[in-house]
Amino acid sequence: MKIEQIYTGCLAQGAYFIVSNGEAAVIDPLREVEPYIQKAAKIGAKIKYVFETHFHADFVSGHLDLSEKTGADIVYGPNANTSFKAHIAKDGEEFKLGDIVIKALHTPGHTLESTSYLLFDEDKKPTALFSGDTLFIGDVGRPDLAQKCDLTKDDLAGLLFDSLRSKIMTLPDDITVFPAHGAGSACGKNMSKETSDTLGNQKRFNYALRADMSREEFIKEVTAGLPEPPQYFPENVKMNRDGYESIDDVLERGDQALSAEAFEAKANNTGALLLDTRDASDFAAGYIPNSINIGMDGSFAPWVGALIPDLKQNLLIITEPGKEEEVVTRLARVGYDHTIGYLNGGFESWVESGKGVDKVESVSATEFSDLYNSGNLEVIDVRKSDEFSSGHIEGAKNLPLDYINDLMTEFPKNKTLYIHCAGGYRSMIAASILKSRGIDDVVNIEGGFGAVSKTSVPVLEGV
Repeated sequence: MKIEQIYTGCLAQGAYFIVSNGEAAVIDPLREVEPYIQKAAKIGAKIKYVFETHFHADFVSGHLDLSEKTGADIVYGPNANTSFKAHIAKDGEEFKLGDIVIKALHTPGHTLESTSYLLFDEDKKPTALFSGDTLFIGDVGRPDLAQKCDLTKDDLAGLLFDSLRSKIMTLPDDITVFPAHGAGSACGKNMSKETSDTLGNQKRFNYALRADMSREEFIKEVTAGLPEPPQYFPENVKMNRDGYESIDDVLERGDQALSAEAFEAKANNTGALLLDTRDASDFAAGYIPNSINIGMDGSFAPWVGALIPDLKQNLLIITEPGKEEEVVTRLARVGYDHTIGYLNGGFESWVESGKGVDKVESVSATEFSDLYNSGNLEVIDVRKSDEFSSGHIEGAKNLPLDYINDLMTEFPKNKTLYIHCAGGYRSMIAASILKSRGIDDVVNIEGGFGAVSKTSVPVLEGV
């Protein structure tokens, strides 16, 4: 028996490839399924099952394509309603995989169909728990993403309390917990950077598993301080439940190399959004007018999901040559299936064609410090509100990037805006969005708050 965790950092997501005696299962696969198929082929195994812990909100699973290409059964837990063929497991139902057994444990709370999968090894010993979004390392799944009918987030939190106490905390302490997400995911609020742990450790250190915690205390703590979920979450749930276009078709449509002239014409004729995925500093130095910068080196897919509200928006890509397929794939992971081409040769081909370019003015933290101390500046902090509260530049205005589409009227249009985040990734996204919408007098502060806090600029802490 072998268990492999396949962790994708930009989504903070863990998929699992399990193999025993020539049979394999995949739990919560990503949209692109070829890696799983190749893994199975390499060891001569047949993929028998695709287990889904729930209808994911933060990414589009690869269950349909993987089943179509391998003949594997798709398995969901109780209460799952799908528009495609799937095996809806009963609570406690067991699935034989080679010499091991995987048991479905219905653990509602994060969603109504949430199900964890308990693995018994060749000696019938419970060894691993694939807990989905029910139990994370250091946290539990947020209970506000699946409100239905008369169920409130408090109701769901109560279900989650019962699931944890009756189904998970009764398991042996030495089993390994393998969750669907780690730190950085919006599916929880306090996840550890660790991606697995023993259940015994979690009973000791996870606040939500305290033995002396009452149901009421659990509900209060789990529901406190939940940020608004990203706008694309409901759309991803719908795609996972109702079906989606094959990833092969999505990649083929996006794999259209366009000359600068053809790129410009397609942008004008289709109303496509121009998405530039280069590094923030490269974008600042020169970019195609009206394009938006969301760099691939950060949390690319989640930021696309948070900032581009229409998943059916046509997209044209500007990226480093050779990274085009990766960009289209990463967009498809969160349901953005309508990439219609990319700029062949990248931004340099645009420059060589003699077409117009724009740039984002930037200042170093030291230069900003001199400017700040010599005049009254309009400083915009696009970090999250809790980051701002823990420490910020005196006089700065907090307009979080997460909500920039709703906050556009809050950005002054008659002043120079000095924009920063923590390190520069988010502020460049914000600057590009503002400039694309006609707010041109924007200056990015290089290095963000981290750099500025080391200068003489006054910082208010814990306010």
